[in-house]
Amino acid sequence: MKKMAALPSADWEWENATAGATAGLATVTFSHPLDVVRTRFQVYDGRISNVPAHRNTPHALFAIARSEGLRGLYAGFYPAVLGSTISWGLYFFFYSKAKQRYLRNREELSPGLHLASAAEAGALVCFCTNPIWLVKTRLQLQTPNQIRPYTGFHDALRTIIKEEGWRALYKGLMPSLFLITHGAIQFTAYEEFRKVILNSKAQENENPLATAADLLDSVDYATLGASSKLAAILTTYPFQVVRSRLQQRPSTTGVPRYMDSWHVVKETARFEGVRGFYRGITANVLKNAPAASITFIVYENVLNLLKMSRREY
Repeated sequence: MKKMAALPSADWEWENATAGATAGLATVTFSHPLDVVRTRFQVYDGRISNVPAHRNTPHALFAIARSEGLRGLYAGFYPAVLGSTISWGLYFFFYSKAKQRYLRNREELSPGLHLASAAEAGALVCFCTNPIWLVKTRLQLQTPNQIRPYTGFHDALRTIIKEEGWRALYKGLMPSLFLITHGAIQFTAYEEFRKVILNSKAQENENPLATAADLLDSVDYATLGASSKLAAILTTYPFQVVRSRLQQRPSTTGVPRYMDSWHVVKETARFEGVRGFYRGITANVLKNAPAASITFIVYENVLNLLKMSRREY
C-alpha cells in the first residue's frame, strides 16, 4: 500500500468531529441518571415545585427508581444523546478549527488563545442546540403526576411551539451563553495540564521523537479530563441552576415560574441564599468528573486511531 506524507492539520477537522461525537455518546449513556437527579435538585426551591423533595443524591436515585423505574432515571435520554452528540461533535470541530486559525503565524497557542478558541466554539454550539436542551430539561422534570405530560421529544417540540411559540425554545439561552466560559475554562485547563504532563514525561523519556500518543495513556487522559472539569464546574455552576429554572414548563394557566434570568437570580438569592445557586452540585460533580474522564479517553484514543488509519493510505 502506498504511503503518503502526513496531511496538514487543516484537513483533520472531520476526525475531530467524529472523535468528539463518539465521546459525547459514551458520556451520556454512562451518566444520564445523575443528570436527571441534578436537574430535579436544581429546580427545587422549597416553595413551589412540581418535583418531590429528596434528601441527597443516593436518596434521589433510589426514590426515582422505585416510583418511576428505569424510565424515570432515563427521562430525556433521547434529546440528551442527540444534543450531546451534536454538541461534542460541533464543539471539537469548531475548537480545532479555531486553534488552527490562530496557529497560522505562531508556534504554539497562549492560554488566552486557547480560551478564545473554546469560547468561539461554545457560542456557535449554543445557538444550534438550545431547543434540544430545553426539551431534555422538561422531560427530566416530568413526574407520574404530571398534568398533560409530553409523550416524547417530538411531541414536546410540537407542544412547546403550539402553546408558547418558537421563542420559548430559546429560554435559558442567556445563561447558556454565560456557560460558554465553562467549556473555555475546561479546555484551557485541559490544554495547560496536558502541556505540564507532556513536558514532564518527555524529560523522562529517552526517545526524543516520541509523540503525545506515545507519552500519554488512558490514565493520563482520565486525570486530565476530571481535573479540568472540576475547575470549570466550581466556577460556572450557578448559571446552570438559572438556566434549568428558566426552562421549566409553565403552569397549566400558561404562566412561567420565572420571567427572565434576573428574576431567577433575585428570587433564588432572596429565599435560598448562596446555597440555592449550588443545588444539585454533588450529583453534577459525580456525573461530570468521571464523564469528562471518559470523554477525553474516548476522544484522544479515537482521534489517534483515525490519524493512524489516515496515514496508512
